[in-house]
Amino acid sequence: MMPHFWPMFRKEFIQMRRDRLTFAMMVGVPVLQLLVFGYAIQTDVRNLPAVVLDESRTPESREIIYAFQNTGNFRIVAYVDGRSALDRAIARGDAQAAIVVPYQYPRDLARGRTATLQIIVDASDPLASQAAIAAAGAVAQIRNLVILTHAAGRASLPLEARVRPRYNPGLRSPNYIVPGLVGVILTMTMVLITAMAIVRERERGTLEQLIVTPITKTELMLGKIAPYVGVGLMQMTAVLILGRFVFDVPLTGNLLLLYGVSLVFIIASLALGLFVSTLVRTQQQAMQASFGFMLPNILLSGFMFPRQAMPEIAQWLGLLVPLTYFLKVVRGILLKGVGLEALWREVLVLAGFAVLLIALSVRRFRKTLD
Repeated sequence: MMPHFWPMFRKEFIQMRRDRLTFAMMVGVPVLQLLVFGYAIQTDVRNLPAVVLDESRTPESREIIYAFQNTGNFRIVAYVDGRSALDRAIARGDAQAAIVVPYQYPRDLARGRTATLQIIVDASDPLASQAAIAAAGAVAQIRNLVILTHAAGRASLPLEARVRPRYNPGLRSPNYIVPGLVGVILTMTMVLITAMAIVRERERGTLEQLIVTPITKTELMLGKIAPYVGVGLMQMTAVLILGRFVFDVPLTGNLLLLYGVSLVFIIASLALGLFVSTLVRTQQQAMQASFGFMLPNILLSGFMFPRQAMPEIAQWLGLLVPLTYFLKVVRGILLKGVGLEALWREVLVLAGFAVLLIALSVRRFRKTLD
């Protein structure tokens, strides 16, 4: 009934075998992603970076700090001397929690009064903050049981942990997800558009006309990405407007600074797509390579899952993704209201990505058809 099916099947099989790059991406990329993401993605948030403000500096205060650290949910990264240093550490993102032991903590324990601790949590990430809040409550409960066991007849609870969520006290998911969508949408569209830029010119035959012109490789690369910079800024504006009026996401910080950093990120994303276009030969390969890059962006950058819950090797891999740095910037500006003094390192890294990827694209591009 289908006499020409097997010849057609054989022809497609031979063509697939000749296109080794496409076949390798179809088979190798899913296997690699499964191994990496199956190992990296975890929802059990542990080792949250935390700073300690120990105003008491007594054996009792050190004991309760060790109790927090021994839970595995907190990783003490620094001891600070005052509230201002504590605030800066949380605002910059160097710490996601802070443990404050008041000066009168050991005296209240000794006199039978309820001693209080303050746990400050960066609630801009609801999943991580919920783990920190639950761990703080568990530490207080266990310490109360230990103290009450050795102090029979005590009327009041020995210890109270007062948790203070910052930046997102309601633990609303849209406040965390919508700013992250700014970076994800920009990455998806910008990389995909420019990934097909060179191969589309080659397949349509218009690359021949560009080759014979006196335009330099650098001018050609920059000319390819320049029109899409404005498109990226328009996309970001649309997401911010919808996020504010539909999802009630706060716009706390300097929007002009956000647009400036976004401009750098858009150029880096466009340059990444352009670099991909110099590696492949067809638009199909360009689309496959672009989609293969999307999943690491979403899963390793901290968009959906806290990076602190990932193994160390996955966190290092996430540092190779520009979106990782942009998410810290956009959430820091929109939710925390921080400025360039707290985000300058991320901005420098994004600028470095943009320059490096443009340079690699120019180096790899050849004004020839072979």
